[in-house]
Amino acid sequence: MRALTWQGKHDVRVETVPDPEIVNPRDAILKVTSTAICGSDLHLYDGVIPGMMSGDILGHEFMGEVVEAGPKSTLKKGQRVVVPFTISCGKCFFCEKQLYSACDNSNPADKQDLTEPLYGHALSALFGYSHLTGGYPGGQAEYVRVPFSDVGPIVIPDGLEDDKVLFLSDILPTGWMAAENADIEEGDVVAVWGCGPVGLFAIQSALAMGAGKVIAIDEYPTRLDLARKLGAEVIDFKQTHVLEALMEMSGGFGPDAVIDAVGMEAHGFAPDTILDNIKQNVGMGADSAHALREAILAVRKGGRISIPGVYGGFLDKFPLGAVMEKGVQIRTGQTHVQKYLKELLHKIGEGEIDTTFLISHRLPLEEAARGYENFRYKQNEWTKVVLKPGTEATA
Repeated sequence: MRALTWQGKHDVRVETVPDPEIVNPRDAILKVTSTAICGSDLHLYDGVIPGMMSGDILGHEFMGEVVEAGPKSTLKKGQRVVVPFTISCGKCFFCEKQLYSACDNSNPADKQDLTEPLYGHALSALFGYSHLTGGYPGGQAEYVRVPFSDVGPIVIPDGLEDDKVLFLSDILPTGWMAAENADIEEGDVVAVWGCGPVGLFAIQSALAMGAGKVIAIDEYPTRLDLARKLGAEVIDFKQTHVLEALMEMSGGFGPDAVIDAVGMEAHGFAPDTILDNIKQNVGMGADSAHALREAILAVRKGGRISIPGVYGGFLDKFPLGAVMEKGVQIRTGQTHVQKYLKELLHKIGEGEIDTTFLISHRLPLEEAARGYENFRYKQNEWTKVVLKPGTEATA
């Protein structure tokens, strides 16, 4: 089959690799019909996530048709399913508490040894996201093996095309959980850093949960315009002093809740960002966290901080004093995708949530490298890229 493989920093290639096979009785094999490039994939593309090996198959946002199912899978041949990016057994202590992204059994024992010393506990597994999270081949491919297929995938009813449901795999539930973690109350002022895919869905979700005002912070005009169309007020951080603007827009209190949808590769020319980026480029530090620092300073006393943005290692200049003295709460974590699938699929089916507004480009799988490059360097025009395996490459 053809699949997108990671070969090094800013080097991804579509190559011919072996077809996946059933390994365990709960496995299923999918023929991938749609897969997307996620902002988190850019961390791999930029080489800031450790544990990648040459030839690893990328991709954790995908859906497709079941072509083979193991004897203990609940799926049937021919079903269309969306697959969560989190791989979860469904039976461990954490899965039974619906903390699916903390699954204790999905990451193989030999991989757990890579993360336990760094994080205190072993990470659970994710598709296509380094050997720290299991080394499972991802879904930017023609076919993919889905472990624990009786737990993760959700069957899609007829009449809902791929574009409407693909983002159930990650970014829609991630944005929803980000808003949920912010404990939004009716009429709250909520500020969201980053108007990429997760940030936009967090804005959409916060408004659906009753926020009175959502303020979106970014630098790209197209993204800010998308946020504005969703109902947010916007701040261009290149043109405006963010903290001063947020105080004014929140009546002098600061936002009730803040959401960092940027994560470990914050950009810009703030002094702390420049220092973080230098350290990141020379291997002295892992995370650039200007957005998180700013969010902590902005949130009102007694407020809530939600962090859906990905962080992988250590960061310095962390304003812990502000966290403690202001009495704020912080909630974060990889998304417990399976927890939200039925509710969000229902909302899509009823027309309460639209996801298609985000898609700017659809490309054949063979053009995935071009998709990555443009998604990385032309973020104003390339807001979301969907790859379609089996379609013809353009001239």
